[in-house]
Amino acid sequence: MRKLLAVAFGLAFGPAVAGADDFPAGYLDQWHQWRGPWANGVAPQGNPPIQWDESTNIRWKTDIPGRGSASPIVWGDQVFVVTAVPTDRPAERSAQAGPTGLPGRSVPAPDRYYRFMVISLDKATGRVRWERVATEQVPHEGHQPTHGFASGSPTTDGQRLFAFFGSRGVYSYDLEGDLKWERDLGDMRTRNGFGEGTSPTLYGDKLIVQWDHEGGSFITALSALTGETVWKVDRDEGTAWATPLVVPHNGRPVIVTNATRRTRAYDLATGELLWENGGQTANAIPSPVAAGGVAFAMSGFRGKALFAIPLDARGDLTGTDKVLWKHDRGTPYVPSPLLYEDLLYFLDTNNAVLTVMDIATGQPVIDRERLPGVRDFYASPVGAAGRVYLVDRAGTTLVLKHGRRLEVLATNKLDSPIDASPAIVGEEIFLRGESRVYCVAATSG
Repeated sequence: MRKLLAVAFGLAFGPAVAGADDFPAGYLDQWHQWRGPWANGVAPQGNPPIQWDESTNIRWKTDIPGRGSASPIVWGDQVFVVTAVPTDRPAERSAQAGPTGLPGRSVPAPDRYYRFMVISLDKATGRVRWERVATEQVPHEGHQPTHGFASGSPTTDGQRLFAFFGSRGVYSYDLEGDLKWERDLGDMRTRNGFGEGTSPTLYGDKLIVQWDHEGGSFITALSALTGETVWKVDRDEGTAWATPLVVPHNGRPVIVTNATRRTRAYDLATGELLWENGGQTANAIPSPVAAGGVAFAMSGFRGKALFAIPLDARGDLTGTDKVLWKHDRGTPYVPSPLLYEDLLYFLDTNNAVLTVMDIATGQPVIDRERLPGVRDFYASPVGAAGRVYLVDRAGTTLVLKHGRRLEVLATNKLDSPIDASPAIVGEEIFLRGESRVYCVAATSG
């Protein structure tokens, strides 16, 4: 079976993984969504620097108000970030929620209003081109201390920009910052009051939102033009933070979702459930990736799970031989995997322990090796120009050579803690720190 899979992947792998005709024109030169052009962490035309620090190869750095761990996206000459900024305006008694979560695990809701903001930075200089307050609200629940209220990355098709603040709504702008529409999808009740974190996924004329929480979970497709509901499907799920993946397969775009109870695939056009597979761990956060007609879904909180599932499967696959292979060691809790050519990179829980899998065989070529000079991670790894970039929570980036053995090329330290995943466009890498955005590029100074 594994030999046959290897042959199949060899025939199928390449640009057809993403279906270039189904994405925005010029998207390979951009970073238009969470996890990049193909939603797998790879910048296919990127070639950023290998080395930098606070005084070397920093083209610009721009302070950002408030807090957010959403990754930046890049289109054309703009870099877009979202943030939540606390105000001095106290909550009215009727607007303030009580503690949220389970007994003994409650997280207090804030006692003041927050401004939920969308900011456009000039890609060349880092100056603020425009900023918009999408809404000003008192969040109805709190969040885990290492989390925040602006954790969903925006997305764009080069004409419209979509910002998702979860319980605070979905907002559509043009690229000059003019609001086109907004939608309120309700209030999430997250497990233990840990907060919200999924990003929307844009594909053609549909914006996909995965809404998994402690009551009334669903997935919905909104019209990208108007914000109206195209379809909505209920889900038997608890809180999850994974972002849905849309991948073309045999002329039929498929949505793949990861969550605690089931990994599921839906038809993009109708919302029809195509297949499902149980076995993930609690608190599913890593987003799925796909290549060669196969989806890879994983999780790593209080357990380990990784499944390789053919996109053309149908029905309930749990415990059947329709699952191509599975793996139960070294999978991540928060960071999503990097799928770079025929290799799948992922971290053990949030630790500096790396596994690299051959996606055709399901066998590790690097098996839980300790990474030097870095510690714990929230940011997901990214890849470009035959290199892999891993950014830890202290702001240290380890650069590895892409391949089947561990080879460190550089260790780069910045002063800012970093939880957001990097974005790579051309010869630049954009890092969103705790309070600023960096543009790293080869400079003379």
